[in-house]
Amino acid sequence: MACQHQTSISRLALERAKKVMPGGNTRSSVYEAPFPLYLKSGNGAHVVDVDGNAYLDFQNNFTALIHGYDHPGVNSALMAQIRRGLSFANPTESEIDLAEILCHRVPFFEQVRFTNTGSEAVMMAIKAARAITRRPKIAKCEGAYHGNYDYVEVSLDPVPADWQTGAAKGKAYNDGTPASVLAEVVVIPFNDVVATERVLERHKKTLACVVVDPLPSRVGLVPVDLSYLRFLREFTARHGILLISDEVLSFRLSYRGAISTYGVEPDLCTFGKIVGGGLPIGAVAGRAETMRVFDPSRGKPPVSQSGTFTANPLSMVAGAAAMRALSEVEIERLNALGAQARSQLSAALAASAVGGHVTGAGSLFCVFIGDRDVKDYASAYHAWQQRQRLSQFIALCRDEGILLSRIGLGALSTPMATAEIATLTVRFGRALAKLADTTSAAVA
Repeated sequence: MACQHQTSISRLALERAKKVMPGGNTRSSVYEAPFPLYLKSGNGAHVVDVDGNAYLDFQNNFTALIHGYDHPGVNSALMAQIRRGLSFANPTESEIDLAEILCHRVPFFEQVRFTNTGSEAVMMAIKAARAITRRPKIAKCEGAYHGNYDYVEVSLDPVPADWQTGAAKGKAYNDGTPASVLAEVVVIPFNDVVATERVLERHKKTLACVVVDPLPSRVGLVPVDLSYLRFLREFTARHGILLISDEVLSFRLSYRGAISTYGVEPDLCTFGKIVGGGLPIGAVAGRAETMRVFDPSRGKPPVSQSGTFTANPLSMVAGAAAMRALSEVEIERLNALGAQARSQLSAALAASAVGGHVTGAGSLFCVFIGDRDVKDYASAYHAWQQRQRLSQFIALCRDEGILLSRIGLGALSTPMATAEIATLTVRFGRALAKLADTTSAAVA
């Protein structure tokens, strides 16, 4: 049986934090009421909080730590680099090493440009598309998350009734978003070819790019349909619009990235997370002809990109070590574990009095509570209206020693094997039983 975890030090940590950070928080994504767990250390697939409680971690810093914690190859590379220097105002060979590894893995990666975050990578890809096409607008899928950038935050969490009227108008996510930003974003429905074509046709002469995530987390972690992806590729190519594949989250789906598994080649790919070995990173990659928009060797390039810590050697050496350890065989093993996890969690939900649904692909899964099937943004939106029950369930999983993200997303890491999936399944089932008991008691 799971013990009752003591969390007094985490509670006190939040009180300290609130004095020096707004709401005691510097990442909205980690906010949790009444207080979050403050983590102290990690090893393999497990983490320990400041109160000494241990957890099997399926958060992995929002999917970034594909090798979990304390990976010897990554640690060794970092320690060696620390002795050589943390960062420089000049390039280092470490950035060449990582770029070569990535270009070798992905067929259409001829050149890479590094950034510090996935958000920044998406921003630079959009700037590149605008510079190449000389057009102002972008198109993105309703509900899809592409980072902290005004344009891609449009319609991040709109009420899906808009699609019932066919309005497809951009909705501001943050207060103060200028109307001019909303006017430059065209919103399309994920995996709906007919409705998407109708919208894109109206804007085809002013569109610089279409941004699509092959496995968007905020659209329910539902994989993109091959027919939808092929339509986007054909339409954008025909009208001189760039197709950008945002794989910051989904690059881990195969050895060659997510979109490569569909046999479709975008104009630019943005990625990050797992390619930094646990350190901050983002990147843009594509064919050399497209990437020359960043080339400063012939004077000021169409798109100038810099950054004090861009391609910093710590991220580069950690990323190179992580990628070398992430072989094709290892990704296939991890993806098979992911399929096992989704199957067993789905079975546990089907057998429970609670009900639910599990989505995902590769080594990722997302849990929904309730009877609604999740297949697109609208259905995911309605399923997430069970927020209180989902939050309660995630808290119960935490009490059982399992960490999931607050939207129910889980990411596997290479230290995991069938034993960890078995542990997840058993503790997941116990949490479901407790949720069912709580629900029954509330009804009574």
